[in-house]
Amino acid sequence: RADVAESCGCEIPCPCNFGRRTKLKCEGSRLIQITEGNIGGADLAGVGFVVTFDMGNWTRMYMDDAMTAAQREAWDKIFPAAFGGFKKLMTTLEYVPLSVERSADKVRFSVPASTVEIEMMKGLDGGPIVVNNLPSAAYHNYVQYESLVHQHKSEAAEFSHKGTNGFTSTMIAAG
Repeated sequence: RADVAESCGCEIPCPCNFGRRTKLKCEGSRLIQITEGNIGGADLAGVGFVVTFDMGNWTRMYMDDAMTAAQREAWDKIFPAAFGGFKKLMTTLEYVPLSVERSADKVRFSVPASTVEIEMMKGLDGGPIVVNNLPSAAYHNYVQYESLVHQHKSEAAEFSHKGTNGFTSTMIAAG
C-alpha cells in the first residue's frame, strides 16, 4: 500500500487518470509513500520517492535519502517489477532529501528539483470530490485536488504550473 499525491500540467480532471490520453503536453510530479509492505523480510513502510516526468518522454526519480540500507536493497529488488513504467523512461535516479507536509486539505512535497503544493477541491456538500472505480490500481480513494504550486527545474527541463490537475489516492499492489 502506498499514498500517492500528484500534480500535472493537465486540465482538471486529467484524462490519463480516467483511462484516456491527454492532448496536452503532460508535465508532472508524483509522490509515492509506501505505508505498508515488505519484500524478502525488509519492511518498506516509510519508503518515499518523487517521480517528475514529461509523460511518455522522460522521468526523473528522486528517492528519499532517509531510507535504510535494508530498504534500499529491497527497493532495488521491487523497483523493476512494481514501477517498470517509470524505469523504462528514467533518465536519472537520485537519493535526495524528501520533504512532505499534509493537512486536512493540502499536500506539499518537494525534492531539490521539484516542488508541488495541491489543495483539495470541494464538492457540493463542502467535502472532498471522491472518484471511485477508476481503471488503475494506483487510483483507490481518488480525491480531486488543484495545484497551487507545481515547479520543476533541472538540466532536463523547466516548468511551472498553477491551477492545474492534482489528486491524492491509495495505490494497492501485491505479488
